[in-house]
Amino acid sequence: MGDPKKQKKKYDSPRNPWGQEQISAELQLIGEYGLRNKRELLKARTALSRIRGIARSLLGKEESERVKLENDFLQSLSRKGILPENANIDDVLDLDIKDILERRLQTLTFRKGLAKTIYQARQIISHGHILIGKSAVSIPSYMVARKDEPNIKLTPELKEKFNPTIKDQEVKIDKAASKPKK
Repeated sequence: MGDPKKQKKKYDSPRNPWGQEQISAELQLIGEYGLRNKRELLKARTALSRIRGIARSLLGKEESERVKLENDFLQSLSRKGILPENANIDDVLDLDIKDILERRLQTLTFRKGLAKTIYQARQIISHGHILIGKSAVSIPSYMVARKDEPNIKLTPELKEKFNPTIKDQEVKIDKAASKPKK
């Protein structure tokens, strides 16, 4: 069975980890998407590899069983937001690592403007200040489904701290206006 204390590795290591071009490309992706370390990048790359492997295996099946499995597979990728709804199996093979990284909660929080930088997005997520629907999510690498994307928002406490309401701003202005001038 395996030792429950030792988690199974969730990523595959690259064949040539010390290639200069590969290192620079990985560092650029890590900086662009605010990843903590290369392990997060390797997990996304492994997820992409599995998706593309399923697509290649579907292309090798007979036409009768392939049609149903292909439709189910494409619909699941569409629900996850990785592919558009009218995609075909060739689009799956054209996927890039950026398509996977764009679905992370950290990236979507930054893209929606809830954080000023990608690193601040990671911080407010890990501190538990982001809600998806009514539940707080504190995992920056959480893969957000397409239906949950409009429900990403700040917690009310943090929203009040960073975005005071118009009434609060009017009260501050009224108090300043009511002071007598000397």
